[in-house]
Amino acid sequence: MGQPRTALVTGTAAGLGRAIAVALAREGYDLALTDLATDMLKDTLAQPDVAGRKAVPIALDLRSQASIAAAYEQALTALGNIDLLVNNAGRALVCPVVDVSEAEWDDVIDINLKGAFFLSQRFARTCIERGRPGVIVSMASTHGMIGIPDRSVYGISKAGLIQMTRMMAIEWAGKNIRVNAVAPTTVLTESRQKMLSDPKVRADMLSRIPTGRFATPEEVAAAVVYLASAGAASVTGHTLMVDGGLTAY
Repeated sequence: MGQPRTALVTGTAAGLGRAIAVALAREGYDLALTDLATDMLKDTLAQPDVAGRKAVPIALDLRSQASIAAAYEQALTALGNIDLLVNNAGRALVCPVVDVSEAEWDDVIDINLKGAFFLSQRFARTCIERGRPGVIVSMASTHGMIGIPDRSVYGISKAGLIQMTRMMAIEWAGKNIRVNAVAPTTVLTESRQKMLSDPKVRADMLSRIPTGRFATPEEVAAAVVYLASAGAASVTGHTLMVDGGLTAY
């Protein structure tokens, strides 16, 4: 399979999503970039690498099946075909198990897992109908692999993504659709910088990572680019850890 050249990436207004969009644009991909509202995507669209490609801003709420359908059709119309789907959008929740509300549970699961499932379903249907190969890369987390306090619902959603990756990979292997995931530990995104400015919090988090450093958004984006590439043609059903050895204990 040749390298995909069109991609739909969710949650690209900032952080990992923006880094992934930039890395894919640099590799020559045309992009459908989504977030809750298109005006949130202005800074990402202004990145030099992204501005040099065809990049279409699309509003997407993964909690809504109607929004998923409309956004996917808009992306397909704009790009002609979609070769790569990156399920990056997600919602975190820091809350003890005994305090989690049903509404909080539904919100996290609907965005992180249910939405990613049904968007992947639409992508695969199109690939199969058109007889085209495809690649899916989902953003999991080390929280989906190991236990940690106060992150239960988030961790459960990411563990579900990891198993979803296995299930879809096996079901679609004969259709030439590869499905993988990337599972980072703490990444130095804008949203984490404030939390990590507390020296004690920073030291505690670093103490869990054998390499003694946090991953960068660019390193996680590079993992996505690899899994989407022709060099990973024999890689499917795999979750690539980008965690400094955290889960190797």
